[in-house]
Amino acid sequence: MVKIEESWKPYLGAEFDKPYFVNLTKLVREEYLHTTCYPPGKLIFNAFNLCPFHKVKVVIIGQDPYHEPGQAMGLSFSVPEGVVMPPSLINIFKEIEMDLGKPMPRNGDLTRWAEQGVLLLNATLTVRAHQANSHQRLGWTTFTDAAIKALSDHRDGLVFMLWGGFARSKKYLIDQNRHLVLESVHPSPLSANRGGWFGNHQFSRCNKYLRGRGEQEIEW
Repeated sequence: MVKIEESWKPYLGAEFDKPYFVNLTKLVREEYLHTTCYPPGKLIFNAFNLCPFHKVKVVIIGQDPYHEPGQAMGLSFSVPEGVVMPPSLINIFKEIEMDLGKPMPRNGDLTRWAEQGVLLLNATLTVRAHQANSHQRLGWTTFTDAAIKALSDHRDGLVFMLWGGFARSKKYLIDQNRHLVLESVHPSPLSANRGGWFGNHQFSRCNKYLRGRGEQEIEW
């Protein structure tokens, strides 16, 4: 049994019985048994568990979890309190400061975003220590694509933030007649410093859209 927040089961429950997911479960268990993997097992579905299906307002898509000790917590771009913020997360906060005038926070724990309805979804939910994208081919993307499609098909007025080429490749899963899609380069220094990340005003644009729909804005 996959321990995932109950509201997701009507939309994703069928995935758990499909051959790819049965195989995925087997592979992930073997990886966690024989190698060091992140995040901790109880946090693999953290993004879903903190953000029930009907409370999602915003979807931010990452690629895979951070792969160094103590970083991954099951939320894309987020690190626990007390862990040094990665460069991409620092650039996210810099843009928020420029866009909304909010000062840089003291830590990189984005749980508070998730609890407001921001689904911080990595396309791949697990990773081997020190090996980026090492679980990319296990089958996770089939599952997370199904989650994106379910939100697109069964919800209205969501904001999808697609940062970088990988996230933007998921655009085909989203009905743009029903949702707002905000695209930009990735916030990593490699991309952001070349231009296209800073000054996009994605966070204020997101809140303006939510406000126009009578929704509570996100306290970024």
